[in-house]
Amino acid sequence: MMNELFFILFGYCFGSVLFARLFGRLFGHEDITAGTRDQNPGTANAFLQGGFFCGTLTLLGDIFKGFFPVWLYLSRCSEPPSAFWLGLILAAPVLGHIFPMCYHFKGGKGIATTFGCLLALLPDAVPLLTLAFYFIFFSLILRISPHFYRTIITYLISFFSLCLFPVHPGVRLGFLFITGGVCLRFSLSQETKERCQINLLWMR
Repeated sequence: MMNELFFILFGYCFGSVLFARLFGRLFGHEDITAGTRDQNPGTANAFLQGGFFCGTLTLLGDIFKGFFPVWLYLSRCSEPPSAFWLGLILAAPVLGHIFPMCYHFKGGKGIATTFGCLLALLPDAVPLLTLAFYFIFFSLILRISPHFYRTIITYLISFFSLCLFPVHPGVRLGFLFITGGVCLRFSLSQETKERCQINLLWMR
């Protein structure tokens, strides 16, 4: 139990490191979110405000902070983890990124960090490919806009899909926690929420 609690705390603390703010300052931006629509300290604004290198380093950092705690925990497991503990450990880096204590619980949206956590589950690629598939599908085929609605719908449908696929119960539980955190983060966002639009690729 102490081992699992350590990795939950480690994952949350590591996830709380907002690389967009750190690399933003490194590349000469005191506040990477200043003047942006969503005030989000994430990869998109790191690219827009800080440029290519700032954005790339932020993206890699956000993926890695999701990947490393989950991978380290799983690599040290001598037997299959329980669903409860795996779920909490899988969600901890994303929840740390979304609600970082050191930044008054005002963090990023957690998308890149989610992919990092799911990447750590390899060779089980189902969770990673499921989330990637729906992001691509709702971005290119059945396009949902703006990004606010596309992300929420993507996470919700990905979770329900994982309930049907043969994945570890802890992965389902962890993705449920992640989905709840992402939806809460988006609902608390102060960005202007435009009307949801759905367009088929061939009807643009």
